[in-house]
Amino acid sequence: MDLHAQTMDSFLTFETLLAHADVDPDELGVAPPIHQAVNYSAPTAEDFHALNEQSQPQRYYRRYGNPTQARLERVVAVVEGAEAALATASGMGAITTILVALLSQGEHVVAQRSMYGGTLSLLRDVAPRFGVQVTFVDQTDTDAFARALTPDTKLIMLETPSNPLLRLTDVEAVTALARARGILTFADNTVATPFNQRPLEQGVDLVMHSVTKAISGHADVQAGIVLGSSELIEGLWKAHTMVGSVVSPFDAWLALRGLRTLSLRAERQNRCAQAVAEYLVGHPAVRTVNYPGLPGHPQHDLAKRQMRGFGGLLSFELRGGRPAAEQLISALRLPVRSPSLGGTRSTLVRPAAMWSNELTEEQLAEAGVPGGLIRFAVGLEHEADLIADLGQGFAALASEHAE
Repeated sequence: MDLHAQTMDSFLTFETLLAHADVDPDELGVAPPIHQAVNYSAPTAEDFHALNEQSQPQRYYRRYGNPTQARLERVVAVVEGAEAALATASGMGAITTILVALLSQGEHVVAQRSMYGGTLSLLRDVAPRFGVQVTFVDQTDTDAFARALTPDTKLIMLETPSNPLLRLTDVEAVTALARARGILTFADNTVATPFNQRPLEQGVDLVMHSVTKAISGHADVQAGIVLGSSELIEGLWKAHTMVGSVVSPFDAWLALRGLRTLSLRAERQNRCAQAVAEYLVGHPAVRTVNYPGLPGHPQHDLAKRQMRGFGGLLSFELRGGRPAAEQLISALRLPVRSPSLGGTRSTLVRPAAMWSNELTEEQLAEAGVPGGLIRFAVGLEHEADLIADLGQGFAALASEHAE
C-alpha cells in the first residue's frame, strides 16, 4: 500500500499518518537514513539534463532538494492536508521566500498588527525598501481587512492564534473576502500546530510553520516549512533556490523524528496550558490572561469553531506591570527563561524584551505588547508542578512587595 498520497480525509488517522506518511518501499530500515551529500551524480548526460529540468529534485544539488528534506515535507503536507510542501532553514526563511516569490514593486500587503515580532519587522522595515506597501489591521475585525484592501493588494498575511497575544482571526471570513477579489492568503500556523488547526481546509492558500517550535518539539532544530497547492509551492521553490534558505539534512531528520510524537505532545500541552490559564485567571496578582481555551476569552466561540484544541501557548499580564513580571520570571524554578516555544521544557519570556532589537517601543505598543506581558509556553511537565511553581513564585512576589 502506497501511503504517500494519503490524507487525513482517508481511512487513516492523524496519529497513524505521522508514523507512516513517508513510508518508502525501497527503504528497508525502520528509521529513515540521513542523506548528507550536497551534490549527486547522474549516470548519463541525458539523466543529468532531466534532473536539471525537474522541480524539487531530491538527488541533484542540496539547494534544490534532498531526500531527507523530502521526507519531512511529505509528512507535514499529509497531516496539514496540503498537496505539496517546501522546507526551509527557518520560519523566517519561509516567510522571506514567500514575500520574494509572490510580491513585486508597487504591490500591497494587508497584515495583522498582532504577529510574531520577526514577521512584523520584516513587513515594516524591509518590504517598503523594495516598493511593497503594507497596511496593518486589527485581526479581530474582519471588516478592517475589507477596508484595507486596494486594487494593488496581492497578499493577506494571517497568524492565528497570534504570538504572543493569542488573538484569533476568522479564517473562513477573511479567506472568502480574499477569494472574491483574487487575493492570496497566507497563515502562520506555528502556535496552533496542524494537530489543533488546519487553515488550508478553511480556505487559506499557503500555511507556514516554524518547524523549530512544536513540529520538531525538542529545541534542537532550526527549520521552517510552507505548504499549499503544487502550483504555488513550485513557484516558491524557484524563489527558494535563489534565496538559499536551505534546511540541513540533519535538522530535517531531527525534525522528522520529533514530528512522530506531535499528537502526543500537542494533547499534553493543550491540557497543561488550559490548567495553567485557569489557575492564572483566578489569581489576584494577575490582570489579564490570554488563552483561547478560556470561556472568558473574547473569541472563545470562534476558537471552538475553527480549532480542534487551543494549543500550548498563553500569555498574561500582572497588576504590578514590568517590575512584577521580571520578579516573577526570576522566581520561577521550572520554566526556563528562553525565547522559543513548543519544546519539552516550559519557557517564559517578556516579549517586549525579546523583540526590543526588532521593534521600537512605539511599534510594540501598536502591536499591543505591553512591557509587563509574560509569554508562557508550556512543555511536557505535569500541570500540577507548574501551578505549584507559579504559586511559590507569586508568594515570593507578594513577600517582596510586603517588605
